[in-house]
Amino acid sequence: MTILSHTMRLTLAAALLGTTAAAGLAEDYTITVWSGGTGDSANYRIDNIKLAAEQMMREAEIRGDELSITIEGQSWSGWDEFKQAVTLAAESGDAPDIIVSGHEDLGPWSQAGILRPVEDWVYFDQWPLNDIYPNLIDVATYNGVVWGIPQDAEARVMFWNKDAFRAIGWSDADIDALPQRVIDGDYTLYNMLDDVYAMQEVEAVAPGQGFMPRPSNGPDYWQFYQSFGGEMTDAETGKLLLDTEALTGFYQFFADAVAKGVVSESYLGGNWDDWHRAVAGLTSGAWHGGSWHYAQWTRSFEMENFFDNVQFTLIPAGDENGRANSITHPLVYLMGAGNTEDEAQIAADLISIASEPRLNAMHAVKSGHLAISEAEVSVPLYAEDRWLTEASEGFLPYVNAIPNDADFGTYWTAMYKGLENAWTGTMSVEDAVETVKADVTSALGDKIIVK
Repeated sequence: MTILSHTMRLTLAAALLGTTAAAGLAEDYTITVWSGGTGDSANYRIDNIKLAAEQMMREAEIRGDELSITIEGQSWSGWDEFKQAVTLAAESGDAPDIIVSGHEDLGPWSQAGILRPVEDWVYFDQWPLNDIYPNLIDVATYNGVVWGIPQDAEARVMFWNKDAFRAIGWSDADIDALPQRVIDGDYTLYNMLDDVYAMQEVEAVAPGQGFMPRPSNGPDYWQFYQSFGGEMTDAETGKLLLDTEALTGFYQFFADAVAKGVVSESYLGGNWDDWHRAVAGLTSGAWHGGSWHYAQWTRSFEMENFFDNVQFTLIPAGDENGRANSITHPLVYLMGAGNTEDEAQIAADLISIASEPRLNAMHAVKSGHLAISEAEVSVPLYAEDRWLTEASEGFLPYVNAIPNDADFGTYWTAMYKGLENAWTGTMSVEDAVETVKADVTSALGDKIIVK
């Protein structure tokens, strides 16, 4: 990885506390931090920046320098409102100094001039950034430039109701063997449909709730495309790739799930709290969600004895062409453009400090996210958490991420619209696939390969 050297970038002591004082520049800074997808359990996305500011000011005081940093944080639980706010602020020349968003925003926001490349302002060969997992740095890279610092990691996986399995004759040994069977391709999505149907038949789970996918759009649904052998980008050209055979298998699976009666045709668009209450209450046989949901279920939705009641695996393969898989969707710290160079350097150093293992571990443990670095795994707070330890070992070696391609959003929108059409029966699976092909070809032309 080539890390660029910014002409104004020096050490913090020299550049910000020595040089600025000598030049008579302002030593009072207000740094704005905006974070999307952030609820009560993820407060450390902003709070760690506040702690970093406190650390910087204390270090300045020890050196005999004066430095005042005020952090103005604002969070959004929803993504659409957040991204609109960032875009509008940037258009008015008032983008936040630090933006916490999904890595898929790197492409469009960098092309729109909303961001500064973080690699111009930090040192990746120094601690703590040199300890961050390289694959997470890759996820924060677009067109060969590192635009962000991973703020967390995660896995999106399948959860299973152990008692419901027992009700259809599974032994505890069978349940324990499930994760490896999924990895080996010996247990597929269609095996799941048969089993959750059987769970409904013996009334071990609620009618129509044998399988409870996430109730809204999200990166998770690309996992089922991969389960049938789909790839999102072409390995040789780097272009977006639509595999119609895999898309057909993906859509057919959900149409078959509806036909089998284990999920309803009107399921999509349901209420998230209702979904959490159902899966935490173990009224479903199987469901897919994020590794961070563990924290929500056990703290906010009164799920008890998680490990006694729930098994967890990768998303199974759909057929012999596919594979067990999991998508990670790291949020990243991004630097907004439009501020002064001094403010940009302050923001960059705050991000670096907030990435230190003990600080990031607080976010990971409270929110149920996974570590961003080797050292963080060894932080006692993290290491003592059974869920994070088992999830890190069981899932992280298998995760991949959606592309940062600026045009991927167009492809994603078409994919989900097609899924809705096939799921609800508005279109046949074949017609839904043909509509997606037509939509992406019309919108993207030769930017996407269709096979």
